[in-house]
Amino acid sequence: MIARVGSKVRTRITVVEQGRRKTRDDQLAAEEPLEIRLQAGAETETVAVTMRTPGHDFELAAGFLHNEGIISDAASLSGISYCVDADIDAEQRYNIVNVGLRMQQLPPLATLERHFYTTSACGVCGKASLDAIEMRECPVLPPGPLVAPSVLTGLPEALRAAQGLFDATGGLHAAGLFDATGSLQCLREDVGRHNAVDKLIGWALMQRMLPLHGTILLVSGRASFEILQKSTVAGVPVVAAVSAPSHLAVEVARRFGVTLVGFLRGERFNVYAGGERIAWDEA
Repeated sequence: MIARVGSKVRTRITVVEQGRRKTRDDQLAAEEPLEIRLQAGAETETVAVTMRTPGHDFELAAGFLHNEGIISDAASLSGISYCVDADIDAEQRYNIVNVGLRMQQLPPLATLERHFYTTSACGVCGKASLDAIEMRECPVLPPGPLVAPSVLTGLPEALRAAQGLFDATGGLHAAGLFDATGSLQCLREDVGRHNAVDKLIGWALMQRMLPLHGTILLVSGRASFEILQKSTVAGVPVVAAVSAPSHLAVEVARRFGVTLVGFLRGERFNVYAGGERIAWDEA
């Protein structure tokens, strides 16, 4: 039997240890589809369906639409709500989000056609093109901040300590936003690493904090093109990952002036781009 409570699911499992088995309760990370519907004037259109961990759904929708260039700031929104239409099954109402725009008709959505269905595991497939960012006229990020190596090496422990859902389920990615001193500003968790970043950027957008100059983004997995694309559009100057970056992630970082750190574990890390923001101790 499986029963969902918020972002977690209770289930019964069999544990085998040293040749012995026993039955006990366990908690899993919830994974359900989220349909994002865009509304303007009398028009409504579904623009994406993603598998996500329920929670912070409005931030996820806002962050996704910002990262795709559909909205630029919180002022672009007239409101975000769950779908409560009478013809929608009650169990699915919290899996559909309506995003209202302050305009009379929907903007061109051709760039979103390839995103109609995405997965929590790999994000949006087939989008790995630097031209996609340049067409957004995304500027090269300005200089700063200067970050001490000791600040960077302290981030994974701070992120891990704040992962409440991971403690309960062991099955979630995390994205954390820090200031230049290593103070955690916001953390979001999800079965999809890209969703976690969307939720984080959506939070910043709704708090009217964009662009995120002067901040550090840490992700619990690898640094992919998709994550660099999202963080660059949001103005994040320093991106760090506990695992490896892809080659396209490195290219994005170098082209748009992002500091990219990978394999951030213990007292070591690799700098793939933007080393001028690291406050090296020459002594």
